[in-house]
Amino acid sequence: MPGPVRRASFSFAHRGARRRRTAYARSEKDDPAGSSHEHGGIADLLAERPQTAAELASRTDTHALSLYRVLRMLAGVGIFAERPDGTFELTPTAALLRSDVPDSMRDITRMMGGEWHWRMYGELMHSVRTGGTAVRKAYGMEIFELLERDPAAGELFNRAMTSNSWAAVPAVVGGYDFSRFRRVVDVAGGQGILLAGILKANPGAQGVLFDLPPVVGGAGELLGREGVADRVELVSGDFFESVPPGADAYVLKHVVHDWDDERSIRILRNVASAMDENGRVLIVEMVVPVGNEPSPSKLLDVQMLMGTGGRERTEEEYRALLEASGLRLTRTVPTRSPLSVIEAQAM
Repeated sequence: MPGPVRRASFSFAHRGARRRRTAYARSEKDDPAGSSHEHGGIADLLAERPQTAAELASRTDTHALSLYRVLRMLAGVGIFAERPDGTFELTPTAALLRSDVPDSMRDITRMMGGEWHWRMYGELMHSVRTGGTAVRKAYGMEIFELLERDPAAGELFNRAMTSNSWAAVPAVVGGYDFSRFRRVVDVAGGQGILLAGILKANPGAQGVLFDLPPVVGGAGELLGREGVADRVELVSGDFFESVPPGADAYVLKHVVHDWDDERSIRILRNVASAMDENGRVLIVEMVVPVGNEPSPSKLLDVQMLMGTGGRERTEEEYRALLEASGLRLTRTVPTRSPLSVIEAQAM
């Protein structure tokens, strides 16, 4: 049986609630620029030295002229650069496709180019016409059922979500003051990346990592590596049923956006009933701005429409959602990333 895939965090940016495995992983031949079998892909090969498209093709089982044309196109937008001698080299943007850099975007890039992902986009009009998910139209099943079918793709999905979480942690921890909280529950917190960041910045706090049993069962390595394992209680369960009680902060990062209003309210009511009297609910999501200004939240919203049936929300939509859950929005705290922290307390 495949292992668990995170069942929230279906997004450009990550992390979440329940998990399963994913589907339709591509082979090294399918995505030579970012694959990770015998080597990490073209970006890793170019980290060794500049090389011609023919050299790269021989090492990635691709067609030399076709690969050259793709690399030339990418070089035109700053991903790789062609040198006067005909070799290609890394650029700062292309370096993010390497497998061995801290802020690697390789896995999220591979996931976004995966078969299930682009087939989903091909069925966008189904979602527009019916309100149903494009994934169901393409595959006859919803995303989390689909994503438990292929262990290799599931592992890629998990890695992609993890890399997104690493990128978001400094912005969230630096943008919101967690110092007043003594016990922080990370709801559907995966392997605890965000919780570890919160605890490292606030040495007086204790944490609870809450997710499905197989997910929290694999969190020990990361928490140990981050030096916070002795301050984290691992609790397994289903947030549609209940969450651990007795904390003064409940963090939900890229959880609520995966679900429609009805299921989001169910989750939030469980949180409201579990937290301390003066506790806070901290929803970490993109907030859709009002008006015509461009925003990644608007792109992500359409992805959620196609993928999970969830949505991104405006601040007023979050206010209404929270009120329906017995909570009151107290403030929205922007971070230096596209994410904001939407703070709420009991009404």
